[in-house]
Amino acid sequence: MAKITLVDDDENIVTSVSLALESHGHAVKAYYDGAAGLAALENDPPDLAILDVKMPRMDGMEVLRRLRRTSDLPVIILTSKDEEIDEILGFNLGADDYMHKPFSQRLLIERVKAVLRRAGIEGEEPQTPAQADASKAIKRGKLTLDPARHDCLWEGLPVKLTVTEFLLLQSLAQRPGFVKSRDNLMDAAYDDQVYVDDRTIDSHIKRMRKKFRDVDPEFDAIETLYGVGYRYRET
Repeated sequence: MAKITLVDDDENIVTSVSLALESHGHAVKAYYDGAAGLAALENDPPDLAILDVKMPRMDGMEVLRRLRRTSDLPVIILTSKDEEIDEILGFNLGADDYMHKPFSQRLLIERVKAVLRRAGIEGEEPQTPAQADASKAIKRGKLTLDPARHDCLWEGLPVKLTVTEFLLLQSLAQRPGFVKSRDNLMDAAYDDQVYVDDRTIDSHIKRMRKKFRDVDPEFDAIETLYGVGYRYRET
């Protein structure tokens, strides 16, 4: 079904998670430290990476930070920490989902399914008319989005977005000038099984703006309406 790379220094978790994923048809490769995991992710990119935070040689946040320099592959972060700042940091670095240990195998499988589905890797089914419209390329001023290829261009220059960032931008760009609340954006980017709070959406938007400003320092197409939500301003 999907190629998944699991990086965690806890042998019990690696064994149990690998078995759970393989029982659902996924091919799993496991690594026990961050440096080895990063090398594997760069040399043989999977469909999805699952990273623990606390690991020897290189922690999961550093693996994610380095990975995001060159790759937008979906990433789920695992951590035993309960501090909110760690979760916010993970989303700011470009994580697609986040799970606290201990977690149920069933919940992890649902999260994996949701992330793969959002990435277009799993759950291929006949499209409804609404889904077909959503998959068409979008041209909005300087912005071009091609959902079928997961391509994003600004004035012809590529902008590398994660799956979640792409879905958020697609939702905004489909109706320029219309305000999307954070709840609307959550619905666009996440499945029903995944709960995220307002700050998660804000973190994704902040990171997305930075990527566009790296290409165009004058980028201001995503507007914040404080207390209301966001909207795309066609330029």
